[in-house]
Amino acid sequence: MDPLWVVLVHWNQHKDLLETIDRFDQQSSPTRFVVVDNSSVPDELIPLRAGVASRAANGISIELLELPHNSGFGPGANAGIRRYLSDPERSEWVVLAPHDVDPRGATLITMLDAAESEPMAALMCADVGDGMSPVIDPYFGGMVVPGSLDPGWETVGYPHGTLMMLRGVALDEIGLFDERYFSYCEEADLAIRARRDGWKVGLIRGAMVKNLNLGSSVWLVDYLQTRNTLLLVQEMSGWYHAFIRSCFTLAQISRGVRDESTRPPVFDVSARFAGMRDFVLRRFGPPPKSGFPTKSGFAARVSR
Repeated sequence: MDPLWVVLVHWNQHKDLLETIDRFDQQSSPTRFVVVDNSSVPDELIPLRAGVASRAANGISIELLELPHNSGFGPGANAGIRRYLSDPERSEWVVLAPHDVDPRGATLITMLDAAESEPMAALMCADVGDGMSPVIDPYFGGMVVPGSLDPGWETVGYPHGTLMMLRGVALDEIGLFDERYFSYCEEADLAIRARRDGWKVGLIRGAMVKNLNLGSSVWLVDYLQTRNTLLLVQEMSGWYHAFIRSCFTLAQISRGVRDESTRPPVFDVSARFAGMRDFVLRRFGPPPKSGFPTKSGFAARVSR
């Protein structure tokens, strides 16, 4: 079996990243790693380089791409995927994950086996075990609803970002992640483009994965989710739908201010207003520095 390419996007968590490499290397599928570093601080980058070098010396196929700045998950993923696409001997699929995931059992083989019955499969994700299916709503963007519990392929609206597989020939056709998103909603945007071109998107029940670190900067997450959801809805459904989504966001803010019990788990008034403002002003890409964390310990989901 040819090695399966694995792209891991890293920022300031070298221990988690190296442990993730080891977990992937223990899968039954042979792997070839591309680690994309989103401009980690020297105290993280130096041991990351040493850890990558030691694993390469021990026979693991691995290379490190160092980006000059934290470009976010989507642009960082694109850098690794371009490296994959440029290789004439690339595997049919490329795995994409942040630096802190745990694929359980034979997750990669289970996903590849499930895709055998779907020749038009372009994107698929592993199962996080919550029983939910990702769907895309024309007004609300990406969301989840109760899904099937049957093992194997389940058609969904978009793949979640904990562990994805992307088919090389589909990427040749539909392109890569839209880098305006920075992080959040880029998977849904790519899935919409894939489905418009006749490709399929799925979740593989029984191919288990766990995201090990769930800490986050609430301001940054709420800002990106607000801004990027509006962009996704506007790109998918038009300005009227984005306006309705904005009205819903304002109603959520008003209700959350009046009654704390109605607030969702991620809620920050200033972040939501900033996200709406920057959507209207067409300010995309990296978030404003005022909301960007200064320490390395915030969610990998954002730094991805």
